[in-house]
Amino acid sequence: MINKKTILIIVIALAAASALNAQLSDDQAFILFDKANQSFRQANESSGDPLKAQTLYETSILSYSRIIAEAHIENPKLYYNLANAYLLSNDIAKAILNYRRAEKLDSANADIQKNLAFARSRRIDTVTIKTEKRVLQTLFFWHYDFSLKAMFVTSCISFAIVCLSLTAMLWLGRSAAANVICTVTVILLICCLTSVIVTSVGAANDISGVITAYEVVARQGDSLNYPPSFKEPLHAGTEFEVIESRPGWLHIKLFDSSDAWIPDTTADLI
Repeated sequence: MINKKTILIIVIALAAASALNAQLSDDQAFILFDKANQSFRQANESSGDPLKAQTLYETSILSYSRIIAEAHIENPKLYYNLANAYLLSNDIAKAILNYRRAEKLDSANADIQKNLAFARSRRIDTVTIKTEKRVLQTLFFWHYDFSLKAMFVTSCISFAIVCLSLTAMLWLGRSAAANVICTVTVILLICCLTSVIVTSVGAANDISGVITAYEVVARQGDSLNYPPSFKEPLHAGTEFEVIESRPGWLHIKLFDSSDAWIPDTTADLI
């Protein structure tokens, strides 16, 4: 016979499962989004009362986060708003994390880039990008500055122009102008199409993240017994790429290509 204690455990488990599977409808998500925006505006208007402003920012953060978690809506505007709320509530790490998530969906958005750069300027650690990577970012600017969608659209347009140019040359004969247009467009097509392929493959394989703990001692192995990798701890907002993950630990690479191990509870992945 099932006793009362067992029944109670079953009821609690069913309630927990129901809560985990709870989803917001589109109407509920819209109402919650409007509420989050309203709380954010009120917080901005409460500059004379920092405590009230902080409470309102936290309210908007909870609402935006709930939309993402329960309505399963992910778009750059939503992550951008969430990042702004974190930034103004002085949580630099979560601001950078969500700006990066917004950037991943819309890398060409100037507002996202500007606010991300500002948030990065507020963090404690300064990790310099290697010279080689800066040179690559300058030479292949379209690969790093343009969104995947923009490069794909450019590839399609370039392909169409190439086809039209070749057709025109077959019917009307070659000319210097047609040769130049065709050559330039082919080069543009190759550059953009290559970037689309590289970006798509990289997005599927590369995992990056942001340290969200105030500070963490990065170590030379996946245990507290290993010595520190750096003289000073890493602080909130430091970005990294994941090399490897093991139970409880992440093997990370910083922008200067140095690597270390950190507990996985001290960071969030993008």
